Amino acid sequence: MALPIEAHALIGDTHSAALVANDGTIDWLCWPRFDSDACFAALLGEPRHGFWRIAPTVPVRRVHRRYVRDTLVLETEFHTDAGTVRLCDFMPLREDTPHLIRIVEARTGQVPLHLEFAPCFGYGDRTPWARLIPGGVSTKAGPDALYLSTELPLRLEHSHVLADFAVPEGQRLAFVLSWHPSHLPPPRQPPDPFLTRADTERWWRAWALRCIHESPWRAQVLRSLITLKALTYSPTGGVVAAPTTSLPERMGGVRNWDYRYCWLRDATLTLLTLLDAGYTQEAQAWRDWLLRAVAGEPDELQILYGVAGERRVTELELPWLPGFAGSRPVRIGNAAVGQLQLDVFGEIADCLYHALRHGVCSDAEAWDVSVHLLRFVERNWDQPDEGIWEVRGGRQQFTHSKVMAWVAMDRMVKTANLRGMRGAQVEHWKALRAQMHADICARGYDARRNTFTQAFGSQSLDASLLLIPMVGFLPPDDVRVRGTVEAVRRELCQDGLVRRYHTHETRDGLPPGEGVFLACSFWLADALALMGREGEARELFERLLGLCNDVGLLSEEYDPVAHKMVGNFPQAFSHLALVGTALNLSREGGPVQQRSH
Repeated sequence: MALPIEAHALIGDTHSAALVANDGTIDWLCWPRFDSDACFAALLGEPRHGFWRIAPTVPVRRVHRRYVRDTLVLETEFHTDAGTVRLCDFMPLREDTPHLIRIVEARTGQVPLHLEFAPCFGYGDRTPWARLIPGGVSTKAGPDALYLSTELPLRLEHSHVLADFAVPEGQRLAFVLSWHPSHLPPPRQPPDPFLTRADTERWWRAWALRCIHESPWRAQVLRSLITLKALTYSPTGGVVAAPTTSLPERMGGVRNWDYRYCWLRDATLTLLTLLDAGYTQEAQAWRDWLLRAVAGEPDELQILYGVAGERRVTELELPWLPGFAGSRPVRIGNAAVGQLQLDVFGEIADCLYHALRHGVCSDAEAWDVSVHLLRFVERNWDQPDEGIWEVRGGRQQFTHSKVMAWVAMDRMVKTANLRGMRGAQVEHWKALRAQMHADICARGYDARRNTFTQAFGSQSLDASLLLIPMVGFLPPDDVRVRGTVEAVRRELCQDGLVRRYHTHETRDGLPPGEGVFLACSFWLADALALMGREGEARELFERLLGLCNDVGLLSEEYDPVAHKMVGNFPQAFSHLALVGTALNLSREGGPVQQRSH
């Protein structure tokens, strides 16, 4: 079985990414894009599904790892009785050919090491043809080929590449892995690994210097921002939700989804996070990606797209993979792409409104797209949908969806005001906004329990309702907001952390059971801060920071009983929420409503 999720670290080149475990194994890598087939897929199965390991052959007394300061260059130190050896892993920023570089450095003594390189293409379904060539080894199957370049003599056993070696104290040995289409030859000259490392560190540090955030949590914020940059597909500006698929929300369960795509729902959070941290260029790229993706008829709008805006992300199951910790099925693609989720219209309108407010170019195209989408909201805001959590048990009248439909109307009114627009159309939007607000407060609020509910007429709660004051639907001191926050704390919290909803109550089409949702827990901290309970908010925030793994990364969910991460990793939504809460708690004059002005 694969090592725990939290035992992994991320490396990437803003086109794709790999996971490196703390035992020196790379067990997940999709090349050449985030959503390409994996050539290392042991994370979701067994070693025969593809991995690359470099590790000591003697007992390891202690492992220490870190990212080189303000970079995505990973260092893992193995301390043994024979000495200490450091393994450096990184993916240089891509110019043409994608590369992954591993450097072994002997710190003290001379540690015996073993290398095993066993790629398996097509998510572990295609054993490659491997052959030794001058300077390394070539493996290929179907359209994919890998070239491993090294000075170390290698041997071939079946399709596995092996080597046993030791590096003298103070010396280094490098390995350069390159992907190329199988119908083309490998790169003529692999990059110099040591110069490339220096260039890669220099690039990431220059990027990190643009961060303007200052707070007691700057280090954690910067690590989250670097992670978000690593999850950005730089050719288009799209941000994937995670670099992985099918890491389970419950060990052994079926809540296993492919997150290697771009969700519209993340748009506002991404834009605000980047703008508040000083990354205007990235915010502009994300806004431009958004406009390209949503272009067309509003009834054809998807809630997620491929990294370049692709619309077809058909969901399939891979039966040959047993799944992480036996969690089946393993899925690629995502059937949620065909759902109606009304809240995304509010997210888009909010995103474009804040782009305009912050001076990120907003042109006639953005306005025309917004008006076009709003007409759909006018016609459909009172219809049931699958909601923020993408339920597969049928559409419902989700309260959060209605609130975000109200946000769409509200932000269009505010955008019109910024543009100096007046007239009957704007007055119509104002009237409909008032009607929507009244309807939501009447049908989505349980006066007896003093809380908003998951859906109209429902008795269930939903953590998405914590966003009501954040989006400006009601002020944080409103008695209904306070009641909702207390109800969530009373009924949805486990060990102080927040569940999305009770899976045994909500008709989501799946067996019950999942971890606490980390973004929702950050939302609770935000809500508490907005209500003036900053001490409680800071205490919860510090606790959430303590759930990061040893290199500062978060998954989607957390199992408070097993004390393990669950869900896809690292999760952009969790890191966006972390940065947002840090910004909120460190603002001069106290926290404010970040998403409504």
